[in-house]
Amino acid sequence: MNTYLMLTTRTDQFKQKHVAGHYEFLDRLQAEKRLKLFGPFSDATGGAYVIEAGSLEEAEEIGHADPLVTSGSSMLTIKEWKLK
Repeated sequence: MNTYLMLTTRTDQFKQKHVAGHYEFLDRLQAEKRLKLFGPFSDATGGAYVIEAGSLEEAEEIGHADPLVTSGSSMLTIKEWKLK
């Protein structure tokens, strides 16, 4: 498994109502033992989470299922993270 940093950045279309679905999404990833760390940025511009996935394509599939992303509330940037 590879490690991926998932960066979410709020868009102008951000809607608070999608945050609950986002946390349910993260809960599911945690139950699947994929989610390693997560949290919002202190300036309220978005947040980040770290997951494990078999490939970049799998990480993209997971990340693009996030309700904040599917709703257009946030943009997603994914980076494979070579942790030391």
